[in-house]
Amino acid sequence: MSANNVPNGNSPAPTTKNNHPNKLNGSSPSGPSIHDASTLSDVRAALAALHVRETAVTGRLTALLSSQADLSRELGRLDLLRANLGSQVIATRSISNGMLSSAADTAGRLSSRVKGLDLEKDRVQQTLKVVEQVAELKACVHGVVGSMGAPQDWEAAAGYISRASKVPEPIIRGGFAASMVPSVEVPDAPWTTLENAKESLCGLFLREFEKAAKEGDGAKVTRFFKLFPLIGRGDVGLDVYGRYVCQGVAGTARATLKTTPGDAGKRDGFFYANALTKLFEHIAQIVENHGGLVERHYGEGKMVKVIERLQMEADVQGGIVLDSWSDERGVDRKLTDAKSYPFSFLVQSFLPPQRTLTGTPRMNSPAVGGGTNARDSEDEGVDMKEVDGLLSEISIMLGRWSLYSRFLAGKCKNPDTPEDVLLSIPEVVTKSNLSRKISAKLTTPYNSLALFFFRRSVEKAFQLDESPTGLSLSLNKPIDANAPYIISAVDDVMYIVSAIIQKAMSTSQRDVTASVIPDVGRVLGSDFVGMVQRRMRDESYPQPVVQGGLPPENKIISFIVLINSLDVAKDYLARIITQQLGTSSEQPNGASRPNPLTSSFPFEHDVTFVTSALNTLNSTFSLKTSELISDALKVLFAAVIKQRLKPVLVEAFRDADYWRSEEELAEIAHQNDEDEDEIIDRVHRRFEHGWDTLMKPIARLMTPKTFTALVDLTATDLSKTLEKRVWSYGGKTSAYGAIRMERDFSGIVSTVARGNYSVRELFARVTQILMVANMEDDEWEELGGDNGDDAIEWVLNEDERRRARHLVKT
Repeated sequence: MSANNVPNGNSPAPTTKNNHPNKLNGSSPSGPSIHDASTLSDVRAALAALHVRETAVTGRLTALLSSQADLSRELGRLDLLRANLGSQVIATRSISNGMLSSAADTAGRLSSRVKGLDLEKDRVQQTLKVVEQVAELKACVHGVVGSMGAPQDWEAAAGYISRASKVPEPIIRGGFAASMVPSVEVPDAPWTTLENAKESLCGLFLREFEKAAKEGDGAKVTRFFKLFPLIGRGDVGLDVYGRYVCQGVAGTARATLKTTPGDAGKRDGFFYANALTKLFEHIAQIVENHGGLVERHYGEGKMVKVIERLQMEADVQGGIVLDSWSDERGVDRKLTDAKSYPFSFLVQSFLPPQRTLTGTPRMNSPAVGGGTNARDSEDEGVDMKEVDGLLSEISIMLGRWSLYSRFLAGKCKNPDTPEDVLLSIPEVVTKSNLSRKISAKLTTPYNSLALFFFRRSVEKAFQLDESPTGLSLSLNKPIDANAPYIISAVDDVMYIVSAIIQKAMSTSQRDVTASVIPDVGRVLGSDFVGMVQRRMRDESYPQPVVQGGLPPENKIISFIVLINSLDVAKDYLARIITQQLGTSSEQPNGASRPNPLTSSFPFEHDVTFVTSALNTLNSTFSLKTSELISDALKVLFAAVIKQRLKPVLVEAFRDADYWRSEEELAEIAHQNDEDEDEIIDRVHRRFEHGWDTLMKPIARLMTPKTFTALVDLTATDLSKTLEKRVWSYGGKTSAYGAIRMERDFSGIVSTVARGNYSVRELFARVTQILMVANMEDDEWEELGGDNGDDAIEWVLNEDERRRARHLVKT
């Protein structure tokens, strides 16, 4: 019987694999499936398995049916218990309703009575309070009327009004007060009586205040000034007080401007600066001395209104001072002259050089035939002393304005502001007419005149420039001048730089430093550095007269002096900036030094801005001068050092016989009756003599930093030359000759690096070549041979080290 044929003749339905456990027995069928049977035995086995499963399922069903009776019995017991609990609930509710309802009613009645009592008590208290306030109001009203009568006790009247002002307005205007306060003596409503009293007292106080002000009675002025806030007229009191102090400010300012006959006082360079200073000091004194009185009687922050009134007067009086100063000093004319100044010397100095018939280089004037007369004619347009005096006077006035602004900023500062918060300029200053006039009459002219003064000073310094005399490249000639050897223009220009920056910083004005410091940097970079560069190129360039020869000595000296001038100028400016910034090493106790600019620039981010401007000036000038110095040193090396260094090397290595053995060298020394040590040290001694002859005259003329840079350039070129010479001996040198070579080259390196050990690093390739050439085989093997990269920090590659090992002939 086939598995595909069943008794009913129907083909089996397709089946799917079911991995879920059987829900009756809880396990998946473990016997053979009828669907997988292929033989009769398989079918029988599957049938037997089905019988087993049927028996198991039947047993489980029988067990479940037998337990149904127990379940029914338990459910019946639960129904009985539920019925009993229901009856208990009903009984409990009846007890609760019978016993607690009366207590709940009693508690509700008590709560209502307590609330009613509280309400009545509150109403009584409110009524008592109203009665007390009305009684106080009545006492104050009658007190005001009584004090203003025959006693004329104005302080008492003001005090009664002040007490009455504490009674709420609805009470004063209420019906109860209207019916209780009026009396036969005071029939009017209380609010009418108080308002009439305020108006009457205010007018009286004003008259008495103005009368005391005219009489100069300070005690009486203070007496009535304190009464205005008591009658609710604080604004009137502050206004009349402001007029009073402004009259004093105006009178003092007018008295200050009065001069002796002939205006001798106005010709004093600081007359107007002193007048503006006295104006600011007077206002500051008023604010400082009277601020406590105003704050105490009028309330905190009320002094700001007085300051605003004072500032309006300062706008008027300060404007008069500035207008008088501008007219007296002729500032507009000087500005016009300064802006139209041609700077002829500087302009013509940058034009192509003009050669005269005599060939004499121009020193005093850019034009042929120019001398002192030409310079004097240029100076007739603008008097530099007057400009310097103007700058000094403006800087003083701007400095006083800065102090005045800082003082007002502190007084107008919110008391709740933390102490570490930087000051901000108050609007009473920034929006004032005086602030705008300061900007137009002082700041703008100062910036323009400072730029002109500095550029004209640079021009004048180069017109009067002198180079040091008595300099020579011969060591036999002593030098009388003092080092460093620089042109006189450096000292003159840097003195002016220091004065200009110091004067600008003394103004404590961000707008001034934002203009002057960058202008100084531009003039230094274009005019000062440009003039030195032009002289290097046109007047002092070390160019040999004969092809292949050396430049004239005076050209070399002049070129060195200009290099020194740039280096010293860079150091001077760095010291000036450091002095202004106050930067230094940490204090001995380890605490960092506070920035000294904070006291001069207290507003917001001004310190950061000024510090950045000064550092930018220093870094920009240092970069320009360093680039020019670097280029000039390359020219000096190529034109002077390199040309004279070649003969020194030729002489040093003359008769250098590194191919000889030790015995041959000793035989030659014996034949020539010479000391063997002298022959061995011959190369080093010759080079040292030639090096000193070449470099010492230059070293005594140059600054230490520029000479060190020149030696670095020379050492870099010399190291390449020596490396080429070492390789040229490849395969021609004996073992003893290689030792001598290393000793000679080490002596040369020591001579060049004398006083500057870091120069030895430039000869690292030459040193390593000779070291590798003279190594014993066992030493070379210990270093790992050609691949010994970890033992020594090599500057030679593998091929070069292998080549160096074959330097000695085998």
